[in-house]
This record gives sequence, C-alpha cells and structure tokens, in this order.
Amino acid sequence: MKVQLTTTCGSITVELNAEKAPKTVANFLAYVENGHYNGTIFHRVIKDFMVQGGGMDKAMHSKATRGAIQNEANNGLRNEYGTLAMARTSDPHSASAQFFINTNDNPFLDFTSESQDGWGYCVFGKVIAGIEVVNSIEEKPTTTRHGHQDVPEDIIEIENAVLLP
Repeated sequence: MKVQLTTTCGSITVELNAEKAPKTVANFLAYVENGHYNGTIFHRVIKDFMVQGGGMDKAMHSKATRGAIQNEANNGLRNEYGTLAMARTSDPHSASAQFFINTNDNPFLDFTSESQDGWGYCVFGKVIAGIEVVNSIEEKPTTTRHGHQDVPEDIIEIENAVLLP
C-alpha cells in the first residue's frame, strides 16, 4: 500500500508495511481515509534527525484523534533514513495520528525490549518517492511558536493525503 502526501513543498510517497506493522498501518490508513491529515502541518523539524507532522493545524492547534494504539516497534524494522514511524509521548503505547520521517539513521529510537525505556518508535513504512522533499523540509529554518520548539518558520502544510491505487 502506498500513500501520497502532497505538501506545500512537494509530494512524498510512502510505502506502508502492513505485514510487519498491521495495526499501525490500519490506524494510519484510517486517518488518511477520513481526511485527518489534510490541512495538518509539519510542526517539528530537527535537522539530521526527523520531520514530524500529522497532529496540528496551521494555527498550532492539536487535531482531535482516536484512541492510542499498541506499539508494534518490536517488528524488526529500524528507524533508518527515509523510514516512516509513529510519534508518541513517553508512554510507549500512546501513538495516535502523529508520525515522523527519519532524516538520519536513528538506532536509539529502535525497539530493544518490552519495557518503558525499550519499546522504541514503531517504523511502519518508508519513503519511496519525494525524499528530496523531505530533505528540503529538514533544511527549513525553525523557531518557537505557541510553546513548541523546532517549528518551521514558514508553514509546511500537508494539503492532501491519499491512498494510491
């Protein structure tokens, strides 16, 4: 399965791995299909680390989400350059809609054990087209806005997220 994210910086196509992360992929697709990601922004961008989006609108308001999902980071997939993973709080099983794209190999985010500190961040896909768009997003200057750090100075919107045939 492939999803195209059309952003104000260009299009990013991700291939989802439903075999390794079935619950996470089903969750992400439900948000795609109900239009949740349309109009959200990349609200956290850290060079040589990741770009994060899917949870806030242009006014930096959090969008309502469904319940959290079970962390599937113990699936063997690694937080490597160009992979798509779920964002979460310190609770390992708190991911809902927000996701990030790794812009570096980030092994410290990988699963190590089923413990509070070992769960890691679930990788459930990878960028297969538009990595240059991701790279351009990570180069954007950032600021602090509404109490959030690492926010791009210029809004980077996900205009549309669609499942490709």
